[in-house]
Amino acid sequence: MSPRSVRAAVVAAVLLLTAGCSGGPLPENLRGKDDHDTHLAEATASTTPTPTTSPVALRPGERFSLLRLPEAYTPAAPGEGTDDYRCFLVDPGLEQDQLVSGVDIRPDNAALVHHVIVSRVEPDEVGRARELDAADAGPGWTCFGGSGVRNDGANLDAADWVGAWAPGGGERVMAEDIGIPLAAGSMLVVQMHYNLLAGGGSDRSVVRLRLSDARGGGKKALDTMLLPAPVELPCRENRTAGLCSRAVSVAEVRSRFDEDVARADALHLLCGPVDPDPVQSCTRPVREAGTIRAVAGHMHLLGRSITVDVNKGTPQARRVLDIAVWDFDDQGSRPLAEPVSIVPGDTITVTCRHDQALRDLLPAFAGQQERYVVWGEGTTDEMCLGIVMLTRP
Repeated sequence: MSPRSVRAAVVAAVLLLTAGCSGGPLPENLRGKDDHDTHLAEATASTTPTPTTSPVALRPGERFSLLRLPEAYTPAAPGEGTDDYRCFLVDPGLEQDQLVSGVDIRPDNAALVHHVIVSRVEPDEVGRARELDAADAGPGWTCFGGSGVRNDGANLDAADWVGAWAPGGGERVMAEDIGIPLAAGSMLVVQMHYNLLAGGGSDRSVVRLRLSDARGGGKKALDTMLLPAPVELPCRENRTAGLCSRAVSVAEVRSRFDEDVARADALHLLCGPVDPDPVQSCTRPVREAGTIRAVAGHMHLLGRSITVDVNKGTPQARRVLDIAVWDFDDQGSRPLAEPVSIVPGDTITVTCRHDQALRDLLPAFAGQQERYVVWGEGTTDEMCLGIVMLTRP
């Protein structure tokens, strides 16, 4: 496998979901608990998007830009699946360089929407995006993994991420001194992950951007670093028959999402060898100095906890994200009370814990047989992803 294809496979896997919506921390009475009943209550809560913070008025120099998907789309999952990933090209009509300081994604049909990612398309990439749109019948194009706009993947240390929605979302408003850059003439790809387990019908979601002129103002550009880790959750009681075999499970996921390279395997090229265990982690070196301003995590329904650490296991260790009880309905980014500086030579580690026992309690798994769980794009598959938002010198 060439380095480029390996890199593209890894990036396609991790660009699935970067949930950076506004969302408050767990209530004090839930922190630190780790029992099935608590997790069941959280994971089965309504996914209707309810902002968890009060609306923030426009600040000096800001304006709202309301963008709607080009037309209504009715999801249809391939084969016997229940997941439809669809990308839509949206033109914000930017005549000057702008900074995005807030993202408010509003699902039109919340019962269908598992998550939304908004990524930027640089001016020299717009032609490729238009080709993808034109080549697929109907609105938008199928886009399991990444959008396909960047053929050779993207930089995990500086992803093309603009914003995202997942349950618990509302507008994520950034601090007044930072913003995500959008160049004049650039466009946006809105990747919708629809899941048909909870409903049907059509959707025409809306993205509202909070924009300001990039010239002057003293704002710093905000980058997004993605920290994926493998998921290698074996069946209980050491069962290995059928889908409890890793090889069989990986092959099924690969077939279901038409993966050229199994993303479950590609992640081990980034993070290390396969080691079946409910707890998985990945440590990445810091290659460029920066200041961490906010951190988020993402897992699915079998998630229990997630942490992100700087220089884990050293005297200089700093924990920048600690979600002791994973709440699928609260995937918002957590601003740091005190920004943390990182320099080349430091490391960042994401660690996730998953639990097969939760499939006995959650309605989404009703009628499904237990399986060896690996990284997968479906709602009842799993992920382990840290999202670090930082400024550069």
